[in-house]
Amino acid sequence: MTKALILSVKDWWESQPERPEISQVHLIVGKFTCVEPASLQFAFEVQTRNTFLEKVKLNIQETPLIAFCDRCQQEYFPQIGLQYSCPECNSPMEDIRSGRELKIDRIEYAYASNI
Repeated sequence: MTKALILSVKDWWESQPERPEISQVHLIVGKFTCVEPASLQFAFEVQTRNTFLEKVKLNIQETPLIAFCDRCQQEYFPQIGLQYSCPECNSPMEDIRSGRELKIDRIEYAYASNI
């Protein structure tokens, strides 16, 4: 996972006419992806040592798991690992509205000034 993130940022960086200095990478990670933010943060720091990403800050925004029950016509928050069915009618979780996101939201960067 971390390697794919680093390669995606590297591919973008190398495609720029002038190589910008990246300061932050913002990620959106859903709770249902089973990606642990602290582990991802640690792996990113270790795998970017002595690279152009060494001083880059990784910001991770988690999104909750939200499902929608067609029978009850309401959203609910399943408890990961405990109960995935609707708390009202016990219908199985079929319509996930949030929580599966795993993407780069944005990259903050600046170009070196030529003063």
